[in-house]
Amino acid sequence: MTETKLYYDKDADLSAIDGKTIAIIGYGNQGRSQALNIRDTDCGAKVIVGNIKDESWEQARKDGFEVYTISEACKRADMILLLIPDEAMHEIYQQEIEQHLQKDKVLCFASGYSITYHLIEPPKNVDVILVAPRMGGKEVRELYVSGKGFPSFLAVKQDASGKAKKTALAIAKAIGSTKGNSVLIEVTFEQETLSDLLSEQALCPLIMAAWIAKYEVDVENGVPPEAALLELHLSGEWAEDFKRMAEMGIVKQLPLHSKTSQYGQLTRLNQLLTLEKESPNYNQIKAFVERQAEKIKNGEFAREWSVEQEAGYIMLKKLYEKYANSPMIKKEQETLRMLRQ
Repeated sequence: MTETKLYYDKDADLSAIDGKTIAIIGYGNQGRSQALNIRDTDCGAKVIVGNIKDESWEQARKDGFEVYTISEACKRADMILLLIPDEAMHEIYQQEIEQHLQKDKVLCFASGYSITYHLIEPPKNVDVILVAPRMGGKEVRELYVSGKGFPSFLAVKQDASGKAKKTALAIAKAIGSTKGNSVLIEVTFEQETLSDLLSEQALCPLIMAAWIAKYEVDVENGVPPEAALLELHLSGEWAEDFKRMAEMGIVKQLPLHSKTSQYGQLTRLNQLLTLEKESPNYNQIKAFVERQAEKIKNGEFAREWSVEQEAGYIMLKKLYEKYANSPMIKKEQETLRMLRQ
């Protein structure tokens, strides 16, 4: 197994982007936060914004940035940070970006998707890197302002200049990722894609299925639906638990729970993992995760998603309607309205 490469603030030198013009393409949550953070970092780079003429364009102007069409911003920039949705990136790249990728330019992604599935194939004379915060855009800005950092993934796909990794490290530092000795982990574009999609397509569905099952059993045993929902997620207790897991670790935070809770969690986890007869088959759970991983790796999901986009998101709309109108979610929304009175 290859040793994991970790980088910290001391490993990043802002001189790699000193004097450069950085174009933030897409001034949404992530784009706005990264643009503001780079500007507020004393790195010597000029930040401009490329966006369509919408509310985000106006917001960027209010924030004091020079705002251009995506094409014009890419023409002016030395480094292009692509912070637009995966599903829109291919078309925008072809129409607005590709023609401006001359030698020595840098193309920086925050998601490995488009490169992994060859939706975008940059010319060989540009650096292609990835700086992917493991944090939402809102938190990227809030943590920066508070003096804290956030972990990010870092990758180099093409090193035309011989300085691609130094550039990626400098961008990560400029957006605030290395503050507070936060860590950068080197991965490949393909590894970032797999891990990100597998969280969405295996972990989240399993968690949601378990929550629905728990809610249904609660209600079937006479627990008021509102109480069942508070116990699940509406109280915010789980959010605090996950925060402690991130800060301390899954097992290390267990002593903050009652002994009853600790015993119940660990004994039933052990039953799942050791395949005791009365427990769900862990091998079936893992097999489900492995099937999703294979579909991600072999491109089956990417093809499925492309067909869905071309069809106008028919399945996505149907599933939204199905689950928005499911008994548990209807009761959830009623309970939220009750709690906010």
